[in-house]
Amino acid sequence: MTQPLAGLRVVAVEQYGAGPFGSLHLADLGAEVIKIEDPSAGGDVGRYTPPFAQDADSLFFQAFNRNKRSVALDLANPAGREVFEDLVRHSDAVYSNLRGDVPVKIGITYDDLKHLNPRVVCCSLSGFGMHGPRRDQPGYDYVLQGLAGWMSMTGEPDGPPTKSGMSLVDFSGGMAAAMALLAGVHGARTTGTGMDCDVSLYDTAMSMLTYLAAWHLNAGFEPRRTPQSAHPSLAPFQNFRTADSWIVIACPKEKFWVRLLRVLGDPPWAGDARFASFEARYEYAVDLVPLIEKELSRHDTDTWVRLLEAGGVPCARVNTVPEALAEEHTLARGLIVSAEHPVWGEVRQVLTAARAGTPRVRHSRAPRLGEDTEQVLAEVCGYDVTRHQELRAAGAFGTPRE
Repeated sequence: MTQPLAGLRVVAVEQYGAGPFGSLHLADLGAEVIKIEDPSAGGDVGRYTPPFAQDADSLFFQAFNRNKRSVALDLANPAGREVFEDLVRHSDAVYSNLRGDVPVKIGITYDDLKHLNPRVVCCSLSGFGMHGPRRDQPGYDYVLQGLAGWMSMTGEPDGPPTKSGMSLVDFSGGMAAAMALLAGVHGARTTGTGMDCDVSLYDTAMSMLTYLAAWHLNAGFEPRRTPQSAHPSLAPFQNFRTADSWIVIACPKEKFWVRLLRVLGDPPWAGDARFASFEARYEYAVDLVPLIEKELSRHDTDTWVRLLEAGGVPCARVNTVPEALAEEHTLARGLIVSAEHPVWGEVRQVLTAARAGTPRVRHSRAPRLGEDTEQVLAEVCGYDVTRHQELRAAGAFGTPRE
C-alpha cells in the first residue's frame, strides 16, 4: 500500500537521537529520508553507542534509522557540496539537528539554498535555536531537563533532582521538528515558496511546562515534587503500594472516586468530609493516601487490577520495560516490528506512534554507512558510473575513518 508521505523527499543532516527520531516518523509514514553521513567522522555517532555496537552499527542506531537510506558525503569538500546541492534541487526539505549556529556556518538555511530550489524547506532542530544568547551552545536532553525545571519536580520530595527515565526532551523535540517540517512543506506546496523552520530542544522543554507555567505566571504557583509520583492537583492520582508491588490509580473525575470506594468495599472513612470533593481530597491527600494503601495491602497487584478494571476505575500495574513490551495490548496494536539484518538476523523494534492510513507492512533495517550512495545519486540526481567515479576521485564522498 502507498504510504501517506510517499513522494516526500527529505535530505537529513542528522545524528544520534533527537533528529533521527523525528525523521523516523517521516520514514515510517513513507517519506524518502536520505541520511547524509560523513565517513571521515565515522558517520552518525549513534552507530557506536554501547552496549550493543559493532562494525559501525548498533542496536541504538537501528532503533532510530530504519526505513532510511545512507549517503556518504563530505559537505566541507567542494565536490561533496556540489552533490548536496544537486540533492537539494530534487528534494522537498533539508532537515538537520546541529548546534544552533551551525546551519548558517555550513550554508544549509533557506537563504543559502533557495536559489537551487525556491520551494525547499530548511528545518533545523538544535539545542537552543538559531538565535538567542545560547545559540552556539550544544544542547542535550539531560541538560535541558535541568535547565527547563523538569528535574526540580521529578523524584521523591526528599530526594535529589531527577531526570525522566526516557529522553523525553529529545523525543518530543524530534516530533516537533517533524511536525514543523510537514507544516513547512504544506506551505511551500501552497505558495511555491519555502522557508526556515527553527525548532529547539529548549523551546520544546519549556513549552511542555504548559499548565504548570500558566499556574506560576498567573498565580505564583511553584511546582514541587510529590510523593509516589502523585498528580500535582488531583487525589487520588498516583502510585500506590499493594501487598506485593505497585499500582497506578487515577481518579480525575468524581465518578472514578465513587467507583474506587465501591471496589474498596466502601470503607468507614468513605464519607469523611475531608474527602468529599476534589478540593478536599487534594488538601488532605497526606491523610487519604495511607488509608487507601491500607485497603490495597489486602491483595496483590494482579487482584486489584482485575477488581478495579471490572469496577471501571482507571488503573495499571507499574510494569518493567520487558513487561510493557510483552503486554497484550502492545502486541494487539502491532507496536513491535522487525527488519532483517545481516548480523543480528531479525532486529525487533517498537513502531513510531504516528498512524495514518494503512500501516506499513514491511520495514527495512537502518543502512550501513554510505550503503545507498551510488543508488540514491543515480535515482535522484541522474549520475552515471563515470560521474560517480569522478566525484569519488574529487573527495566528495569523504575518506572512511579507520
